[in-house]
Amino acid sequence: MGLVNIALPRMGEAVEEATITRWFAEAGQEVKEDDVLVEVATDKVDSEIPAPVSGVVSQINFSEGDVVKVGEVMAVISTGGDDTGQKTEEKEKIETKELEVEPVMPVSEENEEKDAQTDITVKNSNIFLSPLVRSIAAKEDLTSDEFAKIKGSGRNGRITKDDIKEYLKNRGKEKTENNLSTTEQKSLEKAKVNISGNDEVVKMDRMRKLIADHMLMSKQVSPHVTSVVETDVTNIVLWRNKNKDTFLKKYGVKLTYMPVFTEAVAKALRDFPGVNASVDGDSIIIKKSINIGMAVVLPSGNLIVPVIKNADTMNIAGLSRSIANLAERARTNKLTPDDIEGGTFTVTNVGTFGNIMGTPIINQPQVAILATGVIEKKPAVIETPTGDMIAIRHKMYLSLSYDHRVVDGALGGGFLKRISDYLEDFDMNSGI
Repeated sequence: MGLVNIALPRMGEAVEEATITRWFAEAGQEVKEDDVLVEVATDKVDSEIPAPVSGVVSQINFSEGDVVKVGEVMAVISTGGDDTGQKTEEKEKIETKELEVEPVMPVSEENEEKDAQTDITVKNSNIFLSPLVRSIAAKEDLTSDEFAKIKGSGRNGRITKDDIKEYLKNRGKEKTENNLSTTEQKSLEKAKVNISGNDEVVKMDRMRKLIADHMLMSKQVSPHVTSVVETDVTNIVLWRNKNKDTFLKKYGVKLTYMPVFTEAVAKALRDFPGVNASVDGDSIIIKKSINIGMAVVLPSGNLIVPVIKNADTMNIAGLSRSIANLAERARTNKLTPDDIEGGTFTVTNVGTFGNIMGTPIINQPQVAILATGVIEKKPAVIETPTGDMIAIRHKMYLSLSYDHRVVDGALGGGFLKRISDYLEDFDMNSGI
């Protein structure tokens, strides 16, 4: 009988572990090749892992909610056949693999250099840390005394990323409250919510909780400022109306306004590299690649931000294909972690919902985000060689939220105006 290990595959450059959110099979169940076997979740996306072969699930090593490292065997499939001679050897390999968990040992004079990469010590040698948890702990300067206070919720009492985050949340609160007056402390307390018999209580799903935490963190980290400009996009509207049918036949995707907006943003980011940046302590990291994220609404109502890599190297046709592809894969839960990593700037189209403008929250660790409003027909004063006249024009608002730690009004305002200029100067006679 052949045995096939189902290990957690590498799911992105910076992804070291994932949480099992749902098993679609159980021990003893027959599965076919490409049947969905298990769903796992990282910080960013949920991914379905199919069975690589047909057979019977003979072993499941983790439960729903467990955190699994890349390369760890989650399950075993028996494929039939008469490999009796290999059965014992294969089973031994599986059992050995299941026990391969790396402990974080106490730092001593002999192993201090070896463990310097973690900058933490753990006196209890039964505590196990994944590389991701280790990196978070090192970044936050967690001490051994603090680690002793953390109760692991993972398999065999393992400390997970969520355990670390929960501790850090309370740790930060304690530090803050020590420096606040009694009145200020009360203002930080959670508002009391009265629930009546007619109210419906809906638990946040995993993604909504991640979004909530990320948005709260962004507002706490970055002092947000928003600038707004009104833009005349009449040339773009007329060009799109003229070319949308031909564009669909030629490229196989619909011609929307988003690729045009994205092209203008990419050009402006080249002109104003200080907006294509991140903050690391007291250093500003100017990003050389222009990777533009776009907010996509999922069927669940949650948002996700897939990233158009090297957007400044694409024309409108290339941007259209990339946007359509990412949006479709986002809505069908087929994004990979790499699809949503590495963004340097984000665009959110609030005009999709008929909103004239928005004040979006910065998608950390970026320093700015653009909201594009609905396009409306408006009367406007037009300057002509023979004098001013009133005409019907297609106009929209662009609103830019930016991190005032590093982007001041001159930089943010100039960048926003440059986007507007690129849109207003769009050549409606350009081909497709």
